Amino acid sequence: MSTTYLGHIFHVAGSPTVADAREHLVSLPDGALVVSDAGTIEWIGAARDLPPTFAGASVVDNRGGYIVPGFVDAHMHFPQTYSTDSYGGGQLLEWLDNCIFPAESRLADPAFAERIARDFTRRRVAVGTTAAMVFGSAFPHAQDALFRSTREAGLRVVSGRGIQTVGPESASALLTGEAEALALVRDEIDRWHAVDTGDATTARIQVAIVPRFSLSVTRETLRALGELYDEVRGSGVYFHSHLSENDSIIGGEIAAVKAVYETTSYLDTYDGRFMPGSTEGGSSLLGRRSIFAHGVHCTDDELARLAETGSSIAHCPTSQQFLGSGTMPWKRTAGSGVTVALGSDVGAGDEWLISRVMNDAFKVHISEPLEASVSLHPAELLFLGTLAGARALDMEERFGNLDVGKDADFLLIDPERWEPLSMLLEGRVRADDERVDADRELFALLMGLREPAIAGVYVQGTRVVAPE
Repeated sequence: MSTTYLGHIFHVAGSPTVADAREHLVSLPDGALVVSDAGTIEWIGAARDLPPTFAGASVVDNRGGYIVPGFVDAHMHFPQTYSTDSYGGGQLLEWLDNCIFPAESRLADPAFAERIARDFTRRRVAVGTTAAMVFGSAFPHAQDALFRSTREAGLRVVSGRGIQTVGPESASALLTGEAEALALVRDEIDRWHAVDTGDATTARIQVAIVPRFSLSVTRETLRALGELYDEVRGSGVYFHSHLSENDSIIGGEIAAVKAVYETTSYLDTYDGRFMPGSTEGGSSLLGRRSIFAHGVHCTDDELARLAETGSSIAHCPTSQQFLGSGTMPWKRTAGSGVTVALGSDVGAGDEWLISRVMNDAFKVHISEPLEASVSLHPAELLFLGTLAGARALDMEERFGNLDVGKDADFLLIDPERWEPLSMLLEGRVRADDERVDADRELFALLMGLREPAIAGVYVQGTRVVAPE
């Protein structure tokens, strides 16, 4: 029997670009969402228009509250669950050396790895992150714990072990030889990719090839990963890494990459052009299932190449502030045509809740200088944290909004569970224009939302339960 969920529905319908999101915003104050036994969306609309066909469906009454698509986090770090707000005394490279490499090395202990996998999954449920691209642990037993915990909870995940074949002393526990690195990645793909359905177009559990960044691998590693990706790309395996995050004058990531590889751009190292002078040395790792975290300081040529290949950027404004990485130029980046989705970047990001990352995105981009400043529309913010993430994951056909036929991945929000949100929504100034008022209500909801107000998390029509 179908189930009908009642409440104020917000979602970005269809398949727009971020620039068109406001025209595709759907607001149904007295909405109804009908979910089939198979977990797909059968009907959506005003409750008064509910077809008689669904009169016998069971009802979940969330009136007075909201129904929105599940949040999609395009970049987060499982081994950094306990590392939010770690003080490293500097920017990216210092923070990695002083805080993150030691923290991630603790997952060598299988018992600790099980604990952190459980807590990571619990946090995802609490904040309504139904799908995520997750930078994984260097240790296979920790990855196994992550995949098991995610599968048992019923969430979606794409993850891969963090590949490092070179690095400082602080990262020694995370390093492997070239041959071992490839063998471990192959094994992870064989054992976990689409293990639940056998089909990458429907699977909730999927695998990515994940070198930490170009400074953590060698030309030999990149050449071998390119050959491996040529083999497995057709089965839907993903690629994920970091790109152009930090341009500090002293010890900056971008300058270091270009110096080590002697290339003209950072992106070249992932695009098979990692030999001196950016000459070709192997296969490209770019493509529809390739997501690059940050892209704060990409050149116009790099953005054009990302767009051309269908690659995506995971925009992480919260962590970029925490590490002093700068502000991704919104108009130039979005205008390039590359897909941009939001990432929490936990643990450099200290916010797990994607709507809080939306909050930071709004603040940083309205604060860009002069004509670069932009006030992101609430529909654009919702798009970035839902449909854009599904698109970046190449899973837009399955989830990301509440269109009929898609999997029913959604959240029930009850403002009464979080008094500040309830007060904000009830006390806000109303607009006479219905559309303007809906925009303002959505903005207030996204800016004021906190975890306690998330009353239900659903993936493919089934309520997600956090692991004990």
